[in-house]
Amino acid sequence: MAVHFHEEDLPAGVLAPGPIAVDTETMGLVTPRDRLCVVQVSDGGGDEHLVRFRVGSSYHAPNLKAVLADPARLKLYHFARFDLAAIEYYLGVVGAPVFCTKIASKLTRTYTDRHGLKNLLNELLNEDISKQQQSSDWGAPELTDAQRDYAASDVRYLHRLHQVFVERLRREGRQELAQACFDFLPARARLDIAGWADRDIFSHD
Repeated sequence: MAVHFHEEDLPAGVLAPGPIAVDTETMGLVTPRDRLCVVQVSDGGGDEHLVRFRVGSSYHAPNLKAVLADPARLKLYHFARFDLAAIEYYLGVVGAPVFCTKIASKLTRTYTDRHGLKNLLNELLNEDISKQQQSSDWGAPELTDAQRDYAASDVRYLHRLHQVFVERLRREGRQELAQACFDFLPARARLDIAGWADRDIFSHD
């Protein structure tokens, strides 16, 4: 298992075919304001790839974009809504098709309101990760080893979580409902970017 660090793009041919786990690190939570700094990807084979974008980046990244936009690759996220918005706004591609472990958790783990990645890993995989670097400066000129390990850990376990939630969704008879939610996520991300992040346009009010 190794963490590979790349500048401005993903090298060609480093990922095996099949689903990939994806996560992003940004300067904050407001997508148009807070630039995309890092995209993490993993094919589930034991290695994680971190692609860092510097200040003033063109976000050209043809190899990374091709992987993210590949309709034949399922993308595994935790809270896909945020990552999809950052990817589309800065890289100009839609990172779909989607499986979101947070949504899957909310549809199947109705016995709890704790759906953070750390909670899921503790309960379902008996794994523990540190979230200490979550709010660190991802735009710094140099990323620390702690930041790199944190970023890698956010995609390291998503393939295993995906397997757990596929079975739980099947068990509870909620596969079709989950898929409908996943299919809507790119549009939900566009609504966030366009200014409806805090508005439920489906509500009566």
